[in-house]
Amino acid sequence: MKKRNLMFALALLVLVAFAVTGCGGGAPAAKPAESKDIKIGVVYELTGGTASFGTAANNGTKLAFKEINAAGGVLGKKITTVTADNKGEPSESANAMTKVITQDKVVAVVGFTTSSNGIAGSAVNEANKIPFVAAATTNPKVTVDEKTGKAKPYTFRVCFIDPFQGTVGANFVLKDLKLKKAVVMIDNSSDYSKGLAKFFKEAYTKGGGTIAGEEAYLQKDKDFKAILTKIKGMNPEVIYLPGYYEEVGMIAKQAREMGLMMPIVGGDGWDSPKLVEIGSAAGMNNTYFTNHYSPEDSSPASKKFVEAYKKEYGVMPDAMAVLGYDAAYVLVDAIKRAGAADSAKIQAALVATKNFPAVTGATTLNENHDAVKSAVIIEMKDGKMVYKTTVKP
Repeated sequence: MKKRNLMFALALLVLVAFAVTGCGGGAPAAKPAESKDIKIGVVYELTGGTASFGTAANNGTKLAFKEINAAGGVLGKKITTVTADNKGEPSESANAMTKVITQDKVVAVVGFTTSSNGIAGSAVNEANKIPFVAAATTNPKVTVDEKTGKAKPYTFRVCFIDPFQGTVGANFVLKDLKLKKAVVMIDNSSDYSKGLAKFFKEAYTKGGGTIAGEEAYLQKDKDFKAILTKIKGMNPEVIYLPGYYEEVGMIAKQAREMGLMMPIVGGDGWDSPKLVEIGSAAGMNNTYFTNHYSPEDSSPASKKFVEAYKKEYGVMPDAMAVLGYDAAYVLVDAIKRAGAADSAKIQAALVATKNFPAVTGATTLNENHDAVKSAVIIEMKDGKMVYKTTVKP
């Protein structure tokens, strides 16, 4: 009886299996439904000491994706974003990049406005072979592997880099301001500051200038009087200050209070509405910095962007805002040319980016995945940023 029951059970199982699979060996398993959107990671400094940068760039990025979706999306799909805050810290940058890539499963990432954070984040996207378009990270180490000297395959940026920016700054001091004795103040906790100072010094001394001395400080320092007393004793004609807006504002204000009235010159890390709040309008007079963009740019693309940004956020955009906007559009252009939301194909399309009509100027990515484009000189005058000139690469 047991044997007969076993045979009956086996026969029943065969019949059930046949009914499920059907004739002819069974139909192929159904493919999972294709995603109806394209998921992109957005990682910026939304809190911390450089939150002004990240917030502006994030606003520019959101505006770009809003426009793209309103125009029908890309490849017939909508862009959806996953936003993460790197908190202005390299360790948090790696964590944020890891989250959007491994948990949220994005096909590409845009973001980052500071170099130390961009360097940390790029280690993660490279390990996972996910394209990353940085907005405003200017240190060469963001896109170039220090060990091999070659471009990191999956990391790109839409901004110029510090060898160019440092040279532009040095030439401005030598040829426009006609000053040949400089002191350099370096933020020793910042890859950006150390790198930009290096390239400024190289170009400045090559052009006939003299570096009378160097002084170092750290991010989050508040009192710079001891350093400024030393600098006063060196009697420089100009101070080169390649730092971020919080410390720059405090340094400029304290320098003026101590009678150091010479020009102070710096880089794009100055560009924040908070600079004048911290440094005061009087403290920031007779200061200049190299930058990516000025809202005074009269090109049709710039006018259109400024109008849209003011309508969306109620304020004028700064360079970080426009670079966030450009990063989003450069990535979407690559997705279009790739013909698929596939990370490997997007990477190949980014490599081939040439003369993309970005707001900050026609953008071509070179062999190191860096944007080749112009810089502008901005003067601080009575609390306002005044465009002076454009310098082509």
